[in-house]
Amino acid sequence: MTDLNNDIRNKLQNLNVFEKLIAVNLGVFLISLILSLLFTFNLNWLELPSTFDAFIMQPWSVISYAFVHYDFWHFFFNMIWLYFIGGMFTNMFSTKMGLNIYFLGAISGGVLFLLGYNLFPSLFQSPTRLVGASAAIRALLIFLCAYMPSMDVKFFTFNFKLWYIGAAIVAFDVLGVITGINDPINGNAGGNLAHLGGAILGYLYAKQLLQGKDIGKGFEKLMDQVAGWFKKSKKSPLKTVYKNKNKSSKVAGYSKEEFGEFNNQKKIDLILDKISKSGYDGLTKAEKEFLFKAGK
Repeated sequence: MTDLNNDIRNKLQNLNVFEKLIAVNLGVFLISLILSLLFTFNLNWLELPSTFDAFIMQPWSVISYAFVHYDFWHFFFNMIWLYFIGGMFTNMFSTKMGLNIYFLGAISGGVLFLLGYNLFPSLFQSPTRLVGASAAIRALLIFLCAYMPSMDVKFFTFNFKLWYIGAAIVAFDVLGVITGINDPINGNAGGNLAHLGGAILGYLYAKQLLQGKDIGKGFEKLMDQVAGWFKKSKKSPLKTVYKNKNKSSKVAGYSKEEFGEFNNQKKIDLILDKISKSGYDGLTKAEKEFLFKAGK
């Protein structure tokens, strides 16, 4: 039993950040399944309500709803999308940026859902509740489509530009909102509205990043601060005072570590620019290995 626990712990530690998100989603799905079977009880306190009055009572739901799935196929296809998109993302960008886009996409989807149902109540059937990771996954996908629109994607024997896929998905989401408004019983206007919120975030994130602006940095600092609350302090009760004898180790006002990180980021930007022009297959073996290590 101890060996099994160690094996499970080691495998979990070796998962990338998106695979860990899949594991969390799986855990929540199984818990909700057990609760519904044994006690006919749902995770209502994690779902995002469509009215502001209800939302004020559970503001955390603007993020937590993205981890709730009740239908197996809804869960299954969302996790398949997350697995493949996450794998593509980690080969090219940092995991922190991926988390920024994922959670900001979920928030943007939730906000657009709330705005739609409260600003245009005559168009959307209310009250209802939002669940699922689709908006967060849309944000990742549309980010890639907007950042590298000319990248080739193989589908069997066909090659597609990445932006074709993004444009088709956004078109289906717009159609889904219209269909849901006209047929609220069989449609899913709220879900598709949230998808568009995630897509908008992914598009804006990519366009701003191309201009050298990472709009997720503020959110990243906030999350680091929140995570710091749950970390045990490792400060020693005794302090050692010393002088820094390596004052000359700075380059152009930056430490060697900062300068190296800056150079690595510039190299990543050049490789991503090459991908956008000639596709991922146009990279050399060394460039692919560098991207893979940078993603880790």
